Amino acid sequence: MLSYDQLADLSAALCATAETAGQTLSASAAELMAEDLAEYPMDVITNALWACRRGLTGKLTLKAILDLVQAADGRPGKDEAWAIALTSNDEFETVVITDEIQLALGAAKPVFDAGDKIGARMAFNSAYERLVSQAREDRKVVNWHVSVGFDANRRVEAIAKAVQMQRIPHEHGQKYLADMRVVPVTEDGRALAGLITGEVTRPTSAVREKLQGVKTSMLEMRAASAERKEEIRIEAANELVDRRALLLKQIEVLESERASHG
Repeated sequence: MLSYDQLADLSAALCATAETAGQTLSASAAELMAEDLAEYPMDVITNALWACRRGLTGKLTLKAILDLVQAADGRPGKDEAWAIALTSNDEFETVVITDEIQLALGAAKPVFDAGDKIGARMAFNSAYERLVSQAREDRKVVNWHVSVGFDANRRVEAIAKAVQMQRIPHEHGQKYLADMRVVPVTEDGRALAGLITGEVTRPTSAVREKLQGVKTSMLEMRAASAERKEEIRIEAANELVDRRALLLKQIEVLESERASHG
């Protein structure tokens, strides 16, 4: 919560910002708006007012300021969220994801699995915007967490990028990387861990055979996944052809009826 002095400063800033938009804001209205904004950090509010002074085309309203304040909570927009959701479908990718993206993906997955990517995106966007709106209304802090994939190299890259974008704290990023680089005591243990860490260690012949089996299994999974994606593309193309044929038939019927009535 803002202090009394901060509320007074904010009220004055609101009046000044309104003036830059050619608007007069009464002291009482500014005080009410300041009280409604008091639950947010002062620096975030200040940045939102700065953005209003440079980009607001209409009147300065509480909603306009709140939209900017809430957008600074670290939650991605729906387009970026959808891109993250798509990446998380690849079991080899390590993805840093929010609770809202994960929940919205769950709502859209049945449509996506049916091969309707456009419908899945619409379902995702609808669920995501609803979840984000509710989270912001509840003053819920964004929660980014790591969904670990099979590819060791991509893990380090994904976590480093998340730290750089300040989506996870630096110390959390170090902990994730440390947890994935735990060095077992034996050579065989280090060889098995190499599937996760990417470190190369010479295993015994028995473990080499086991590693080869795991790698073969992972390649089969990837091939099956690619095969399924191709099936979905073919199904979608066939469905599009059927829809076009039905549409053409309906047009022919309408034109025939119009001709008979003419």
